[in-house]
Amino acid sequence: MALSDADVQKQIKHMMAFIEQEANEKAEEIDAKAEEEFNIEKGRLVQTQRLKIMEYYEKKEKQIEQQKKIQMSNLMNQARLKVLKARDDLIAGFYQLLEPRLVVRCRKQDLPMVKTAVQKSIPIYKNATKSNVDVHIDQDNFLPEEIAGGVEIYNSDGKIKVSNTLESRLDLVAQQMMPEIRVALFGANANRKFLD
Repeated sequence: MALSDADVQKQIKHMMAFIEQEANEKAEEIDAKAEEEFNIEKGRLVQTQRLKIMEYYEKKEKQIEQQKKIQMSNLMNQARLKVLKARDDLIAGFYQLLEPRLVVRCRKQDLPMVKTAVQKSIPIYKNATKSNVDVHIDQDNFLPEEIAGGVEIYNSDGKIKVSNTLESRLDLVAQQMMPEIRVALFGANANRKFLD
């Protein structure tokens, strides 16, 4: 029995519908697979970048920690040198007075450093002079904060003073250099017998 044109058209339409459905299903399957692969790749890239960022910041943190250690070490060395300097200044002042009781004055901000220096100076002084010394740090009368630092040491009644500040040393140097400065400024004076 021969198929009519209508039957042929119907079969063709049916086949086309079947092929289109298959194609849509295949396309959906490809989309789903592509999205899955995209998400896997995206996850992998995100994880890789996250690890790189974490590594970068860990490295930075270690560098900062290292710098902090170096700075702390430098500050500790500076503090140690300052204490040694303060101790040497104190011992020099003690030797000049050679009194059994001494009063030390310093700037308020130098008090902790001077306390440490005094504690370290006393045994050295005692050992060198074979005599005891009682050192009191004056915490009622501090040296002016605007000076560069140093100490003033007095005997027990405050009548004798040894000034060991930068300013007092500069004054001393200036006095010692006065004759040279005078000659440099005004030339040699033929009538001058003494050059002080």
